Amino acid sequence: MSVDTLREEQALRRATDHLVQVFAGTHSAEHVEGAVETIHRRFDGHPVRDFVPILVERMVRRELAEASPEATGDLRPEVAADTRPATAVKTPSDDIGDIPDTGGSNSPEATRPARIQLARVRGKGFLALGVVAVAVVAAVVVVNTGQEETPSPPPLTTVRGVIGSEKKAFFEDPRVQKALADKGVKVEVDPAGSRQIATSIDLGRYDFAFPSSAPAGDRIQRQRHVSAKYTPFSSPMAIATFQPIADLLSKAGVVKKGPVLTFNVDRYLELVTTDVQWDQLTGNTVYPVRKNILVSTTDPRTSNSAAMYLAIAGYVANGGTIVHGATAEKNVLPLVSQLFTGQGYTDNTSEGPFKEYLTVGMGPTPMVWIYEAQFVDAAARGQIKPGMVLMYPSPTVLSEHTLVPLNASGDRVGRLLSTDPELQRLAAEHGFRSGDAAQFAKVTADHNVHVATDLIDVVETPSYDTLEHLLDGVAKSYG
Repeated sequence: MSVDTLREEQALRRATDHLVQVFAGTHSAEHVEGAVETIHRRFDGHPVRDFVPILVERMVRRELAEASPEATGDLRPEVAADTRPATAVKTPSDDIGDIPDTGGSNSPEATRPARIQLARVRGKGFLALGVVAVAVVAAVVVVNTGQEETPSPPPLTTVRGVIGSEKKAFFEDPRVQKALADKGVKVEVDPAGSRQIATSIDLGRYDFAFPSSAPAGDRIQRQRHVSAKYTPFSSPMAIATFQPIADLLSKAGVVKKGPVLTFNVDRYLELVTTDVQWDQLTGNTVYPVRKNILVSTTDPRTSNSAAMYLAIAGYVANGGTIVHGATAEKNVLPLVSQLFTGQGYTDNTSEGPFKEYLTVGMGPTPMVWIYEAQFVDAAARGQIKPGMVLMYPSPTVLSEHTLVPLNASGDRVGRLLSTDPELQRLAAEHGFRSGDAAQFAKVTADHNVHVATDLIDVVETPSYDTLEHLLDGVAKSYG
């Protein structure tokens, strides 16, 4: 493929994306793409290619503006085969005198030197060269005319979604809102616990659902009979704590120091099952309180982050294998229930306990179960104070933020979040890992956050049904 051909294809792709956004309210993306393909074929064989993408965009824009979706239907190439090209582009058989006069710089006087030159060339017998020059002059006429117009911004389509609360800051970011508006979209979101989204939220009011895990997304897909889904970013589960607590647990064999702090879940569960309290740890002078050593989580009855905590604990309690089947569920349920019921009150979303961690300190919440993205985002905002550190449970799970489109508008948001470079960059600034690992690495380096670069000790979550059985069992243990 030549460089010129590649440039033309790239320009056509940009034009097509823009037209899809402009006419999103009246024409499907397939309709617009079919129109572009049809018009583009009209220019096959023309030797001058520099202005073909511009001409194609203008012709498609005019055609779509004049036609309603009911009138045009599905614009496949064969349906629109009689669409005529703009008269500004001439074939070798067209008459030079048909070039339109537009006044000003495009008046007959202004174009007379080009006509005289064409006459001289034709007099020397170079007819083909004369035809090429006519095509160039015609294209310049169109370009100059277009430059006099101020392009209107694409109309905004309001799209509503229900999201996991940890993504609230991302969608409220003015830069994210502008990046979406530039694509013709205004997104309005309501935060909720991811398990609530999958089980109790009325999704009929929304264009997309965006929980924080693949199992919740799969449940929504089955319920709503949706085949499409997007995973624009992800985040491993982590523990926010304080350096004195990490040092104390290191002596107890729970925390291992290294490039990042790792939290041995197996050793932690030993302390929980033997009811060891903080003030019983050897040499504890930093947090000598009489209460059980527990990681603070969200409410497992509503929140995905708590479900991910349960998945990890269940895996370890099940001898290092994913919980599956009634027998395994029954065996691990007493232990995993203890991890939650011993905490007392728990919040519905991960935003609550992490906010308490940031503002109150280690008193009520020495260890908080969070998404890694929350800590990175807080660091980027300047909210991480000296002594606040991040630990990675071993093993951990990767929370795949799964967007399930409920209609065409929701699908459009899913595609934008997954493919738009600016939105991917902003997702990294909010702590999420996306397809562009370099962006995430830059954000963490800029804000001096020590994160796990290679996620090795990662386990899969149980099936949605198994996880639901365990969560129902934990809910019953609350009494």
